[in-house]
Amino acid sequence: MPPQRVFALPRQQSLLLPAVINPFIQDTRLTRAAVIKCVLLGIILVPVRAVLLSLVLMVTWPVAVLITLNQPLKGAVEPMTGWRRFMCRRVMAALGRTYYFCMGFRVVVKGKQADSTEAPILAVAPHSTFFDGIVCLVAGLPSTVSRVENLATPIFGRFVRCLQPVLVSRKDPDSRKNTIHEIESRAKSGGRWPQVLIFPEGTCTNRSCLITFKQGAFVPRVPVQPVVMRYPNKLDTVTWTWQGFSSKTLLLLTLSQLYTTVEIEFLPTQIPTEEEKKSPALFASRVRQTMARTLGVPVTDHTYEDCRLMMSAGELTLPMEAGLVEFTKISRKLNLKWDNVKKDLEGFAAIAATCKGGRITIEEFATFLKLPVNPALEELFALFDRNGDGTIDFREYVIGVTILCRPANTEEVLRMAFQLFDIDKDERITREEFTALLRSALGVSNINMAKLFKEIDADRSGFITFTEFHDFAMLHPEYAKLFSTYLELQRYHAIQEATPGDLELTGSAEKQEDSTSDKKDD
Repeated sequence: MPPQRVFALPRQQSLLLPAVINPFIQDTRLTRAAVIKCVLLGIILVPVRAVLLSLVLMVTWPVAVLITLNQPLKGAVEPMTGWRRFMCRRVMAALGRTYYFCMGFRVVVKGKQADSTEAPILAVAPHSTFFDGIVCLVAGLPSTVSRVENLATPIFGRFVRCLQPVLVSRKDPDSRKNTIHEIESRAKSGGRWPQVLIFPEGTCTNRSCLITFKQGAFVPRVPVQPVVMRYPNKLDTVTWTWQGFSSKTLLLLTLSQLYTTVEIEFLPTQIPTEEEKKSPALFASRVRQTMARTLGVPVTDHTYEDCRLMMSAGELTLPMEAGLVEFTKISRKLNLKWDNVKKDLEGFAAIAATCKGGRITIEEFATFLKLPVNPALEELFALFDRNGDGTIDFREYVIGVTILCRPANTEEVLRMAFQLFDIDKDERITREEFTALLRSALGVSNINMAKLFKEIDADRSGFITFTEFHDFAMLHPEYAKLFSTYLELQRYHAIQEATPGDLELTGSAEKQEDSTSDKKDD
């Protein structure tokens, strides 16, 4: 049995697939019995609850107007005091809980909430639905982080103003810095401001895991109280993610249930260590691990940027989940920015345009490279295919291009490749030279390289210059690694073909030649 080739690149455990592949999908299956039950209950419950919710709103809105009367529209300068604070924390909170009660929510509270001096910040996870606002009511209407545009929303804009939120503006380039500064200022106010409640995940998930926490809640270096949320219902009618039911459908389904249970658990306050005060990411990671253990779910390195890649994948006619790469981990380990990954996604889409399911087979890989399937291409494909399932997904493609191809795309490798093609050393490659070397390298006699040659020959001059060769290689780094893989295979086969007897004969011949030369010297 011939010896197996050993790959020079080991598989890093840290770059293997996450425990949860897609935390942004809502996959509730409505059985026929569930649909019939929702319809029968909805006929009665939805109209009754709609009337009750309207009545509660009619009472709540004037109270909100009174609380925010003569208050600045664009952000609070000073915290509410006196009767305004009482009305907000007592009356508005009670009306809000009544509103959720009318929707059929049954709230179960566990643990004890710390006061603002003990834990100025509440970190709530997982964030999975627009119904999560109920935690604000249970916590006594603490401040939240909200977009400026929300203040202008009819009716509900007044309710948001009652919270005196930390405002975020997409139009302000300094918004992120100002938001963190405002959170830190309120957190260190010594109890003058209410607690700040933050959903550190930054986007909605399906509660199957905890994704990467953003560091805004942990930058102030003050104690944080973790708060976990559960919806232990037989039928999930609340999860609102990037793939699944619309908000209107979820609202209608929720109103058609006899009741919807939500559990809110306040965990012990987490105090940052000296090391964590220097590194908010460490503090965020420890708090997330604590919450994950309580919930009994894994943690992953997905972020909101993965959601953006999902949307981009959909626009490129790929399955949306094809864009999920655990952006935080990939960007940190491979030193990539979102724009780089987005560009790789476009390259992947070009290869996967004809495939289904967003996964590339070796035949499609060969078609894209305009090459036949051969040992060098098979080995390159195997290096990309990290889990060995015979296909390449987008995550594997990003890792492969970054780790394998771009480092091989050096000036030295490109110059060596160009010189091998340029048989007559005239600093240009003709179609005959190009085809002859590829036929020899790939071991295929009837190969047609016309399309690939035309693609490299940008000025249609009939020959390839080094500049054209270099520019094409920069845009298609897969070819550089394919070339270096071919050279490695040639060396490998040369070593394997040299039998021990050949080596002995070679050694004895060398010794005999040495002795002859020694005699001549004598």
